[in-house]
Amino acid sequence: MSNKTYIAIGILLLLFVVPVLWYVSTYNSLVSKDNDVEAKWQQVEVQYQRRMDLIPNLVNTVKGYAGFEQKVLTDVTELRSRWQGATTKEGKISAAGEFETALGRLIAVAENYPDLKANQNFLALQDELANTENKIAVERQRYNEAVRDYNIAIASIPTKFVASNMGITKKPYFEAKTGAEEPPQVNISI
Repeated sequence: MSNKTYIAIGILLLLFVVPVLWYVSTYNSLVSKDNDVEAKWQQVEVQYQRRMDLIPNLVNTVKGYAGFEQKVLTDVTELRSRWQGATTKEGKISAAGEFETALGRLIAVAENYPDLKANQNFLALQDELANTENKIAVERQRYNEAVRDYNIAIASIPTKFVASNMGITKKPYFEAKTGAEEPPQVNISI
């Protein structure tokens, strides 16, 4: 073969092999980012499950106090079940936001019961819940950072072409529920 043949074969290889290698590399990078998002989401769920496991004990401790708002306890219990029954990230995110509001009301109402506030079991559960809330906040932040990296990658050129070709779409952020910046409103009629 002549030098021109080798050059032609080299050019053809560059025209076909390099784009294929780039495509495979880009796709693998997106798969890695997708797995990172899923791993971070699993950590969020682990912390939420930890919180949900504390709730029955908290509710049972509070139930013993006469005059305690039954609706608050019912709401917390129902929203816990709703979170556990959610099958999508969006459903879990929505249920978690509503649950946090109801849980805030439960703690706020409990503040009006001096005997309950002095109960060692309640105090221990409240401390454990506060610890869990901090862990949830950290894991949600990590999840949102992974989602941000993933969403930037699939929206950036030239990766965007691979993502759209593969049907890869954006992941949802974990956003604060509208009105979360306001403290819960509690109406106590004793």
